[in-house]
Amino acid sequence: MPLNRELTDFERGRIIGYWECKKTTCKIAEALGHTQAQVFRAIDAFRKEQQVTVKSRNGRPKVLTERNLRQLSKEVVKNRQNTLDELAQSINEVSTVPVSSKTISRHLHELGFHSLVGVRKPFISEANRKKRFEWCKERQNWVAEFKTIIWSDEPRFCLFQNDAHKTVWRRPKEKYAIDCLIPTVKHGGGGVMVWGCFVDNRPGPLVAIEGKINGAGYIELLRNSLLPFLNELGLNLYTFQDDNCPIHRSRLVHQWKEENLITSLPWPAQSPDLNPIEHVWDYLERAVRKRQPHPKNKQELFMALKEEWVNIDTSYLEKLVESMARRVQAVIKSKGNPTQY
Repeated sequence: MPLNRELTDFERGRIIGYWECKKTTCKIAEALGHTQAQVFRAIDAFRKEQQVTVKSRNGRPKVLTERNLRQLSKEVVKNRQNTLDELAQSINEVSTVPVSSKTISRHLHELGFHSLVGVRKPFISEANRKKRFEWCKERQNWVAEFKTIIWSDEPRFCLFQNDAHKTVWRRPKEKYAIDCLIPTVKHGGGGVMVWGCFVDNRPGPLVAIEGKINGAGYIELLRNSLLPFLNELGLNLYTFQDDNCPIHRSRLVHQWKEENLITSLPWPAQSPDLNPIEHVWDYLERAVRKRQPHPKNKQELFMALKEEWVNIDTSYLEKLVESMARRVQAVIKSKGNPTQY
């Protein structure tokens, strides 16, 4: 017999009859083929309100029981990217009444779940999560120190970007929950690769990178772009930041940095949320996309990027650097996992 099924008036009457004959709920359930919970509720309703019939109510009774709803919530949390059809199939395996995808959708909304676009964040391995956590704990009291960092990166800007997105089932406040994120990895594509840097509220050079770059090519880039910028800054009180790309960490590059007295900031892998220059790239991309007409080739794209680069408000850069203390605290709070930045 289905669990928690609504009892008929006749079944309720039989239960009350057994109970008045001093039978226990266990014996009644065994004799009539009901659950003890059904028997107890029927007896309790009779004792309190002399109820022996089903109470009248407005509307159609819910297809899913409380137990079904708990199961539905567990299935959603187990895999945030389940489709409605997959969730309906899972619930139908344990439910006595078949339910449709539309019913599942309605109940998910009642539970607070909505199909919303998943935030894309780089996949972080367990080893790198620990390294990010430790890196931030070591610098949790930094404030002025972040203003002496030369932030750098080499992004690729595409002429035509894929705007495809994935949705996940989540509550509004779960936007940055770990299992609601869409992991991403770096990949190439048609467009322009550039190298740029800035320190505090001062933008550095922005240069185009032609073709693939190796250790020697990276040294040449730093010699032609970073060294002149350091000379403009004056006092040798700045630390250079670049990520853990194998080219950046090659022995040849390391030796060249030492010879030119360039101090490098140790950097945790898979940490774009700790590099404020990532927001500058987003700013540039949005600015270029707003242009009419849109750049039609790589040369026009780079010229547009360079024009937007020199027009960046210096106060915007300054605010990004000021956000570093909050970024560090966010990583510590998430134990090294991705953050909202």
